[in-house]
Amino acid sequence: MAMIMVVDDDPDIRELIRVYLVGEGLGVIEAGNGQEALKLIESTRVDLVVLDVMMPLMDGWDLCRELRSHSSDLPLVMVTAKSESAHKLKGFQLGTDDYVVKPFDPVELVMRVKALLKRYKIASSQLISIGDMTIDRVSFEVCVQEQHFLLPLKEFELLYKLASYPRQIFTRTQLIGQIWGMDFEGDERTVDVHIKRLRERFEPLTDQFRIATIRGLGYRLEVCGS
Repeated sequence: MAMIMVVDDDPDIRELIRVYLVGEGLGVIEAGNGQEALKLIESTRVDLVVLDVMMPLMDGWDLCRELRSHSSDLPLVMVTAKSESAHKLKGFQLGTDDYVVKPFDPVELVMRVKALLKRYKIASSQLISIGDMTIDRVSFEVCVQEQHFLLPLKEFELLYKLASYPRQIFTRTQLIGQIWGMDFEGDERTVDVHIKRLRERFEPLTDQFRIATIRGLGYRLEVCGS
């Protein structure tokens, strides 16, 4: 059973989310602020975090930043009353995977949670299949329509990262840190160059996916027809 941490200073909101998540067979633990959440996560297995932004002691921005500094593999969903584009942009830049604005439909929230859990489960596999493309983490080989490719390492890692989390937006800064390392001395244009090479390699061969540019944010891999 997947364990969901719900972080919100409003006990009524936590209870509403808990009821709907438990109704779908998911486990729930609760925290009233970011500091409490960090203490709980040290001793409890958590598969996904649903977090509010406006909280005392430690708000959702700082909690998101802290969680991402320790793990890129924990799904995060922000639930907040702030619907302005600037706040959504900040959330994605800090590493949240999804964004739900209050007042929200709890059924929709549950659907988003389950979709994220599925995406992250795919990411933990060593073999990714998207339409007519397979990406093998063991052999570092990409196969498209019976054509086999051995890519330069960074191109492979970039494609594998994007394909592991389809429809998730990655900023250039995130991709630099996760693939090239935080001590990388180049600039973010390195990501653009590698994305261009991947598009040139695979877009003529398949219409099953595309790497989309999200203006002002970064990139995501989109599965066509899904």
